[in-house]
Amino acid sequence: MNLFWLVASFLLCVTSSSRGFSRSTGTVNVGSIFTTSSINGKVAKIAIKAAQDDINSDPSVLGGWNLSITLQDSNFSGFLGIIGALQFMETDTVAIIGPQSAVMAHVLSHLANELHVPLLSFTALDPTLSPLQYPYFVQTAPSDLFQMAAIADMISYYGWAEVIAVFTDDDQSRNGITVLGDKLAERRCKIAYKAALPPDPTATDSDVVAMLTKIRRMESRVIVLHTFSKTGLRVFDVAKRLEMMQDGFVWIATTWLSTVLDSKSPLPPDTAASIQGALTLRPHTPDSKKKADFVSRWHQLSNGSIGLNPYGLYAYDTVWMVARAVRTFLDQGNPITFSNDSKLMGLGGGKLNLGALSVFDGGSRLLNLILQTNMSGLTGPLSFHPDRSLHHPAYDIINAVKTGQNQIGYWSNHSGLSVVPPETLYDKKPNRSSSSQHLSAVVWPGGSTVTPRGWVFPDNGRQLRIGIPNRVSYKDFVQKLNGSDAVQGYCIDVFRAAVKRLPYAVPYKFVPFGDGRRNPSYNELVTQITAGVFDGVVGDIAIVTNRTKTVDFTQPYVESGLVVVAPVKKLSSSAWAFLRPFTPLMWAVTGAFFLIVGIVVWILEHRINDEFRGPPKQQIVTILWFSFNTMFFAHRENTVSTLGRLVLIIWLFVVLIINSSYTASLTSILTVQQLSSPIKGIDTLVTSDERIGFQVGSYAQNYLIEQLNVAKTRLVALGSPEEYAAALANGTVAAVVDEQPYIDLFLSDYCEFSVRGQEFTKSGWGFAFPRDSPLAVDMSTAILALSENGELQKIHNRWLTKKVCSTVNTAGSGSEQLNLQSFWGLFLICGIACFVALLVYFWKMLHQFKKYFPEDSSVSSAAAQAGSASGSSSRSRRIQTFLSFADEKAEVWKTKSKRKRGDDLCNGFDHNHAI
Repeated sequence: MNLFWLVASFLLCVTSSSRGFSRSTGTVNVGSIFTTSSINGKVAKIAIKAAQDDINSDPSVLGGWNLSITLQDSNFSGFLGIIGALQFMETDTVAIIGPQSAVMAHVLSHLANELHVPLLSFTALDPTLSPLQYPYFVQTAPSDLFQMAAIADMISYYGWAEVIAVFTDDDQSRNGITVLGDKLAERRCKIAYKAALPPDPTATDSDVVAMLTKIRRMESRVIVLHTFSKTGLRVFDVAKRLEMMQDGFVWIATTWLSTVLDSKSPLPPDTAASIQGALTLRPHTPDSKKKADFVSRWHQLSNGSIGLNPYGLYAYDTVWMVARAVRTFLDQGNPITFSNDSKLMGLGGGKLNLGALSVFDGGSRLLNLILQTNMSGLTGPLSFHPDRSLHHPAYDIINAVKTGQNQIGYWSNHSGLSVVPPETLYDKKPNRSSSSQHLSAVVWPGGSTVTPRGWVFPDNGRQLRIGIPNRVSYKDFVQKLNGSDAVQGYCIDVFRAAVKRLPYAVPYKFVPFGDGRRNPSYNELVTQITAGVFDGVVGDIAIVTNRTKTVDFTQPYVESGLVVVAPVKKLSSSAWAFLRPFTPLMWAVTGAFFLIVGIVVWILEHRINDEFRGPPKQQIVTILWFSFNTMFFAHRENTVSTLGRLVLIIWLFVVLIINSSYTASLTSILTVQQLSSPIKGIDTLVTSDERIGFQVGSYAQNYLIEQLNVAKTRLVALGSPEEYAAALANGTVAAVVDEQPYIDLFLSDYCEFSVRGQEFTKSGWGFAFPRDSPLAVDMSTAILALSENGELQKIHNRWLTKKVCSTVNTAGSGSEQLNLQSFWGLFLICGIACFVALLVYFWKMLHQFKKYFPEDSSVSSAAAQAGSASGSSSRSRRIQTFLSFADEKAEVWKTKSKRKRGDDLCNGFDHNHAI
């Protein structure tokens, strides 16, 4: 700041020695700073003059005050822009419209902060001009923050992952590209390279040629050009000569190109030819009668010297914004007064005339009134958010074509990309989903209407270095032929077939990785991509988490997953094979329930059903016969009680499930060759203390240690199928853990081993490329095409379909046995039903017993007087009576009860008569 004020003081010494404080009370002084030889400067000059005339011609606007706008030409010079601003401060200026560029805005904003003079610019749209740092600076057109968001949405919409940014090396362009990088990152895209050019308009053809020549050798073909009209047109002219406006290239220019299209129509033939196919943005201004009337006036205002662009509309509205704020300022009784700056006076002395600068006393109030603007101008409704950004920023998306320009859609901060005007969507709920984003067809550079891929292989003459594992086992997947550079195998054929389906040529060469004496570490192989040694890796590379953190994989071309292989022995059929379906405990519980259900049904039916009565031996036989006949639903005894039928229905349902399960399991045992092993799967293997084999270089080792917590001392590295077989046969390892494709080949030669359990991981094999490589996406598409047309399966059959063992490997009988755990719920339900039925039955029987045989109170009293012996005898007789009641048929006890009540009545009558 001290340096700034020293410079300012020096300039004041040169431009002004002294000035007084006299001012006309009927004039409101406003300054403007533009480069009048630029397109926006020419348009702004005409629009500002028109706005001034319109305001002064209508006394109701400023209430009799006269608006005086003075223009200073900065002529592309920040130095002249500073001088112009200082000169405005000498004439008691209440506001300054401008500057045109952000370079000057960053400097002049410090002056505005000190002297409280609002700066209003519709072209200095640098996103970093923060209202916190520069409170007196106001952007009256949408900030480049929104323009860069629109470009990022376009790049994402077309599916491009990387872009090259070409920009002028000044504050506005550099900061805009920084924001673009942030917006792209939000959409998982990025700027691959940033190319800076000298500040406009100092860039020369040689500067541009050197820059574009370097870009042409790069991979990305999507170029974002953020500069100004003179430099931008020079870039397009050179790109045309370097054949960079041909098929495959994408050029997206910021709003500078739309100003050229609008203001220089028709374009010179050479200029029109050099920009054909480019996309650009134009600030969107909705149609209105006010706008149409101004457009119709423009030819007269400009004398046909230049066409109108949106920044001319913003210039006109900015003047009206200041005028309305000043009118409100005056109506509130605020005087336009200025006072000396104490800081400047303190620096006075010598020949410096710092008193020429004064502070606008009402600057803060005027600034607040400007920010409270709510008007309808040529650019549509104008108002500010609390962060000082304009409401509803939007852009037209333009395609430069032979006939001039073609509008392909719109972008708004509300709804993103659309083919309908943004104002029609403002009343609807925001929808930024990918399905709602639309643009019309584009004519790209070279005349193609097919969306370019957006990248090519670098034009540097170098073949891609594709790393392959130098395997010593399972060479069906990858094999380097001895004595030559030839490579073959399943993975190699899949890669070559996928490359052939790409719509462009891919120069590559295979580079073996490993010493050839043992399988290399695949983690180290993949790491060579991030180290820049390889441009990709092809082979049997499993797609696992730690690898995806550093590289990108293609779509899997084969499914994979870890499995357990262990020695097995055949189970020969025996006379007792029918017992295998159930475990011993299951047999015992099932038999016990047959007896329990038989006993329960006998109890429930005994008193009322003649088929469940008879001598004790006959009743036992009936219970057993009834119980086990329910297994075949062949019981002949009818159940007549409701409780008995309920228990029987539940039990028959249980029997149905048990019979079906037994039949299915026994069929499997008798018709499929059974293999037995103590290893049932990964769970039994991990919980045991047995040693485990794995393939050298496989990710299985890390998985077992890190994910399953297997001690490293239990793991044994094995290098080939022969080592697998030997280690399993001699007991060096109890099992081998490896990926399914390897095991399929291994078991085709060694039938004495079998897969135990199921795959306990799910993954696949893919080709690895650097992060964000477009080749990974295109190769994935090619692999899917190979899968859909059956070519991938043909390659698989050619390399991996081997002879199979004559027997079918299945899990051992122990794992097929049905245990109690699978049926305990059924048994529980049946047991509860039996218990509840018995409980209800005995409660009803006790109730009937008390009804038919009530306890005589006189007898009970006599028994109590006779002593405990007599009481015990009475309880014993009553229990015997209850047991007899429970054993006797119900009809018999009813008959006896009726006869007993009749005898008691007769005895009572005779006794009374005798008395």
